[in-house]
Amino acid sequence: MIELPDHGDGGGHILVFGDIGDGCLVRVHSRCLYGEALRSDDCDCGPELDKSLDMIQEAGSGVLVYLEQEGRGAGLLAKARGYLESEQSGEDTFTSYEKLGYPPDGRSYEQAARALYDVLNLRTVQLLTNNPAKVHALRAVGLTVQVVPLVTEALSQRAAEYLDAKRRRRHHWIPNGESPWSLEQTILPRANSGDALPEGPAHESAPPVLV
Repeated sequence: MIELPDHGDGGGHILVFGDIGDGCLVRVHSRCLYGEALRSDDCDCGPELDKSLDMIQEAGSGVLVYLEQEGRGAGLLAKARGYLESEQSGEDTFTSYEKLGYPPDGRSYEQAARALYDVLNLRTVQLLTNNPAKVHALRAVGLTVQVVPLVTEALSQRAAEYLDAKRRRRHHWIPNGESPWSLEQTILPRANSGDALPEGPAHESAPPVLV
């Protein structure tokens, strides 16, 4: 285990499973008390972490970068306030955050990317993610990233609405009924490290990253 110090981004820890090398599976994950410890069915955080760890275990090796960035970087209290605002207004949590004066997503992945490159000496990774911002951060430090989207089933109607909000508001690669994605079509082609964005699935190009 490797500790990531808090430089204003919350810090975190890196857990290395097995003998890793270039091309290994990597999950960069932000802590979610509600979804992981309390097993809330309002988000996909718990299922994404569970699936990532299952895939790493099946592969025999991999890396989990666990970031202390609760509430999309705004903290647990902000997250609770955002949930309450959403319950009262019916709006998605990104909109609620903005109404409360928080950034819709204030997380940073730079330290995680640097640690993968400088500490673990990785140059190519298979990144388990639906979030283009994570891919952008890893490629910015010189890593070649092959994107492996995480297809999970929404645990509730509220979770389904949250997935839709992430798709609309943050351009996450989350399949829906109108998407050409399938459960079998999840691994994207490897891109060059100089590319600003990963390519999307066949017949569907990735939208621009919001920064």
